[in-house]
Amino acid sequence: MLFAVVGAIALLTLVVTRVTPLDGGLAEGATFGVWLLLVLLVVAILGASALLIARILREVNRVSRAVARLEDSDFSARVPEPSWSSGPMRSLARAFNTMAERLEEDEETRRTLLADVSHELRNPLAVIQGELEAIQDGVHPPDEARIATLLGEVEVLSRLVDDLRTVTLAEAGTLALHPEPTDLAVLIEDVAGSHVGLAASEGVELTTATGDDLPLIEVDPLRIREVLTNLVSNAIRHTGRPGTVEIVAASEGGWVEVRVVDSGAGIDPEVLPRVFERFAKDSASPGFGLGLAIARGLVEAHGGTLTAASEPGAGTTMTVRLPLDGRGGVG
Repeated sequence: MLFAVVGAIALLTLVVTRVTPLDGGLAEGATFGVWLLLVLLVVAILGASALLIARILREVNRVSRAVARLEDSDFSARVPEPSWSSGPMRSLARAFNTMAERLEEDEETRRTLLADVSHELRNPLAVIQGELEAIQDGVHPPDEARIATLLGEVEVLSRLVDDLRTVTLAEAGTLALHPEPTDLAVLIEDVAGSHVGLAASEGVELTTATGDDLPLIEVDPLRIREVLTNLVSNAIRHTGRPGTVEIVAASEGGWVEVRVVDSGAGIDPEVLPRVFERFAKDSASPGFGLGLAIARGLVEAHGGTLTAASEPGAGTTMTVRLPLDGRGGVG
């Protein structure tokens, strides 16, 4: 742009000196005035450029110092968005702040996960250690009952490791799926049939309503069965005696919707907003609190959604929505 301005003024000077019908003194004065204007304009442009470059360097230095703080694991580092720029420098500051915020959230999640895993590992490890020390000291004989207890605690640890691996892979989007055309109505009836005994022992009536027009859907049947098993078993355990649990399935548009509806006491309002988080559970829930996190991860890996609706004393509805066109991942 600077060269264009200089060229335009030089052309103007040429026109003035060649065309203007002035005597020599006036022509020389006009030429001097034009060149003086040119010099002042160049100085102004260079000054503005220097000011702009200084501002840019100042912002770059701010970002550089913030990056150094991130390198030292200070994820609270942020840079102010420059008010004088609405272009690249503001976009750079905004992008850096977004990155730093995500890193801070990931670090907090990592710390929380480590604390939760340590807490869940403590009990089975304490039982195993106590039993082995008792056997070693001769307090307890190494009989079948003691060995069975130890094996039970080892199975608890193994299940925790498997659950953590599944939920981690699902959240990272790297969980391997093997989709195939699946009759969801048959799958639902199969899951319901496998829970008849549990429902009867809990005094719960388990029913299904799938209709005859449910289309085939492209999903991994083992993973979706795992989801439904988790939702149905949770619903049965949290429904009072006597109570009802109903599995309802229907298709609408390009989606299939499966709802697991129970007549229980509902989910604690304090737990509901984070019910799908890892290790989230109320005091009455067995297990590690990973089941719903895994279920949501599996559904989302298929391109679907899992949501919860609940009111105290009015039961809970878990809703699974899956796309008919198989937009989930394939392993």
